[in-house]
Formats: sequence, C-alpha cells, structure tokens
Amino acid sequence: MTVPTKPQVLPARPHFSSGPCAKPPGWEAARLATESLGRSHRSKIGKARLQLAIDLTREILGVPATHRIGIVPGSDTGAFEMAMWTMLGARPVTTVAWESFGEGWVTDAVKQLKIDPTIVRADYGQLPDLSTIDQSNDVLFTWNGTTSGVRVPDGDWISDTREGLTFADATSAVFAYDLPWDKLDVTTFSWQKVLGGEGAHGVIILGPRAVERLESYTPAWPLPKVFRLVSKGKLTEGVFKGETINTPSMLAVEDVIFALEWAKDLGGLSGLMGRSNANAAALDKIVADRPWLGHLAVDPAARSTTSVCLTVENADEALVKKFAALLEAEHAAYDIAGYRDAPPGLRIWCGATVDTADVVALGPWLDWAWTQVKP
Repeated sequence: MTVPTKPQVLPARPHFSSGPCAKPPGWEAARLATESLGRSHRSKIGKARLQLAIDLTREILGVPATHRIGIVPGSDTGAFEMAMWTMLGARPVTTVAWESFGEGWVTDAVKQLKIDPTIVRADYGQLPDLSTIDQSNDVLFTWNGTTSGVRVPDGDWISDTREGLTFADATSAVFAYDLPWDKLDVTTFSWQKVLGGEGAHGVIILGPRAVERLESYTPAWPLPKVFRLVSKGKLTEGVFKGETINTPSMLAVEDVIFALEWAKDLGGLSGLMGRSNANAAALDKIVADRPWLGHLAVDPAARSTTSVCLTVENADEALVKKFAALLEAEHAAYDIAGYRDAPPGLRIWCGATVDTADVVALGPWLDWAWTQVKP
C-alpha cells in the first residue's frame, strides 16, 4: 500500500479548539498591559480596568444602556447558574436542550432546584420547534450549541409581550452573531470562546425585566455568596461597575482587554462576524468537496459559524481519537475531536480569532489523516 504524501503547508496557527479558543492574531503575552498586575482589584486602577472591559464589551456588542453587564466567577457555567439560582422559581420554567450544555441546565433545574420544568428536547444536529414554547414560562436555552454545532437562527420566535424571562447561554454566540438584546432578559458567556480569552471568568448581562425579578423575588433555597446579586432588596450595582463579587485574575482581565481592543480595531461586531463567517464558509467548502465528511447540523440556517461539528463516515470514538491525535502530532490541528457526549466526529472552531488561511490549509491535512484511519 502506498503511503500518501503529507501536505507541504501547515496551518500557521493550528489552534482549532472550541474552548479555550485561539488567541487573537498577533497576540503575545508581552503585549498585555501590566500596570494592574499585583494590585488590588479594588484599587483605582483595578476597578478602572474592570470597568474598561465592561465598557468595551458594551460598545462592541451594541448592548443598550438599559442592560447591565457584570463580570462574575465560574466562567459561563458560573454566570448561567447564578442566573438560575437567583431568578428561577417565580413562575413555571421551560428548559430547551439540543446538546450537552442545555442538558446540563435541565439537570440543574430538575435535580438541584427541583422546579419540575417543562423540557423541550431535540437530538444532536437538530433544533426543536421553538415556536411551540409557552412564553408565559421562563425559558432557558443555549443560543449556540457548542457541542452540536446547532444554533438559534434568530430571535423572531421570542415574543415582545412574553410574560416569562428568557435566559440565553450565549457563550459561543456573542461576538459572532448580532443578538437581539430586546429579546434577551438574561445573557451569559465566557471570555474563552470567540474572544480567545482566558477561562475562569463569566459575564452576565441583565435586561430591565431581569433586574425587576431580582428585586421583587426571593428564592426558596439558600444562595452561596458568589451568586448573590441583591442586597437589602436592591440590585448590587457595584457588580456592574467593575466591583466583582470575588477576586478576579487581573491578568485574565488584561488579556480580554487586549482581545476587545483588537476587535474594536477590526470594526467591532461586524468585523468579528465577517471573520467568523469567512472561516465557516471555508470549512463548508472543505466538507462539500469530501464525501466522507458531513455537517452534524442538518439545516444550514441553524448551523453554527463558530463551533462547527462534523460527521465522519463510519466513525467511532476510537477512529476519531486516532484522527485527532495524528493531526496534533503533525502540528496541523489541535483539539478537534468532537465533544465526549456528542456523536463521534470532529469539531473545528471557526470563530473570529482563527485565520481563514489556516482553515483552508487544514483541508489537505484532513485528507491525509483520513487515509491513515479510514476503515
């Protein structure tokens, strides 16, 4: 049997992990500002840098002044659970799940908070019929399914006269899609996705209706300190002005400020979306040209342009592990095996911090690896 020739061109940055994701082009640790390091986050400079991260987030995402933005502990998971623990229980709840993180919120609602939600599910690769959701309920959903590659195409299904609150886990969606802030009462994400920032910190964005819920409703269960957003019946406004609930990593804060300033130089959200869309289009061409590859997300309108999940002909878990390991050993692609709970396949990050030229260069390497592992 003839051993196929390896491609001659490697991706310059083979960082295709779906989190933590590739750093912005040109990133170097030496380029980060350091004045806040070794200082208290409560110092004048510490609070100023945290506030700058909030202000840049608002500017780039176009978050209206009616919405508050806070930096919280625990990455996106911490931010979303903070919202669940502090606001759920006031009215019936619907949880929507079509991948593993949505299922995680189902588990929390059922087994931890014990609120007996209505559960709307779809298989990996599918999106449930969102138009059937009862919007007198609070509704929990992931905007972009990181482990399935399925996204919500738009917010048209969310009623302007809804009685319940919308809770959007948008960690792989913000900075890649133009989100309808008037439709979102609670939105959470982490820096480690589209911005290529560091983990451990989350962001929570609260609309006016969420603030009203926090100030008018007290949950039946005890709240850990890191979840408490209200003091004496009023929102703790300092959280949304750079006064974080617990001590943040100022190095992580400086890292995300670098990414946000890079995004601003690109032209803000439109520039970020343009890069992500170009990457997804380049990968889509690779998939279309190879009969052994496919998209896990069947409907193109509901297909993620960030965490793109691919099917591989006759793949099982062992084949996928071998496939990914071969490419990692050649420094052609890092961390592209699909999520452990998803159907066996590949997952290739196409967010804005990835260069389109590297996606294009990946195609021949996928061919090479396929010839090594195919049944």
